[in-house]
Amino acid sequence: MPLETIIAGVMVASLVLYALLGGADYGGGVWDLFAFGRRAREQRALIAEAISPVWEANHVWLILVIVILFTAFPPAFAAIATALHIPITLLLIGIVLRGTAFTFRTYDVQRDDVQRRWSLVFSIASIITPILLGTTLGAIASGTIRVENGFVTSGFFSSWLAPFPLAVGFFALALFAFLAAVYLTVEAEQRVRNEGRRRVTVEAEQPVMSEGKPRVMVEADGGELQEDFRLRALVAAVVVGFLALTVFVLAKTGAPTVRAGISRTWWALGLHSFTAIFATGAFGTLWTRRYRVARVCAAAQVTLILLGWAFAQFPHLVEPNITITSAAAPQITLQLLLAALAAGAILLFPSYYYLFRIFKAE
Repeated sequence: MPLETIIAGVMVASLVLYALLGGADYGGGVWDLFAFGRRAREQRALIAEAISPVWEANHVWLILVIVILFTAFPPAFAAIATALHIPITLLLIGIVLRGTAFTFRTYDVQRDDVQRRWSLVFSIASIITPILLGTTLGAIASGTIRVENGFVTSGFFSSWLAPFPLAVGFFALALFAFLAAVYLTVEAEQRVRNEGRRRVTVEAEQPVMSEGKPRVMVEADGGELQEDFRLRALVAAVVVGFLALTVFVLAKTGAPTVRAGISRTWWALGLHSFTAIFATGAFGTLWTRRYRVARVCAAAQVTLILLGWAFAQFPHLVEPNITITSAAAPQITLQLLLAALAAGAILLFPSYYYLFRIFKAE
């Protein structure tokens, strides 16, 4: 397999990881905005507890996508950064505003008015940013970015201010909100267990004996937060299905090459079948409250959606002019980049595992 294809595969894998991890963080901001009822404060607290240890680390995958793109495929990076500089700039501003608002909300004074202000900035940025991210990907796939003699000739607005890219943007937002709600059902379960362990009681006068030792009686009465996010996940799953159909319909004129790729290729039937299986599995396991299985199904569903987009667009990086081969950097650059990626993986993956092991394990 050519080096440029391998590196493009690494870029797609990084984008998938960003969606599964960083995307869920954005979805948490969506549910922070829509927290309501007598448990609204607890809902926001759970979202903050879930995001706080890992949200900065999750951006490493987006950084990796950008670095690979401008190092291995500089013409594609130049075309994307030029034609889509407006949504990309707004995207970066949204990432910064979201992170700073989340941090300031944590360390600023805890008055309700101050907290509401930072929560509003955090939530709005968490909604706008994934829309812009999806819109950017939709514009790249749409075939409206035109490059002639190294110059973008399609303008700065028409390629992304169109029905198909905007629909992809809202589809990305719905996917991230769905992921977040599913993940938060598991986070709520874990929180109940941890709080139960902290509130253990032992019968003082007549302890129940188990293998010669007092058996610990755990008091943990949770479940309400799980139900809150379970209902949100079910609603989000329905919205995801509706927007997926909308994107597919709009792709007929908005991204005909990608539409043909996911409709007529030999792998399309298998992709749609497995995506449908995992989507149904996620909805069914949420309905039956098997939250950990639902988390796996939801992650698999999102992964297959992104892989389907990548396979449908292959071998183009930017429809319709720029392919992986035509945009590839010199072989020596690709070789050095691949060596750097391998060396970085040796450091990155154990560190990432250690981070999650500390903050996400029981």
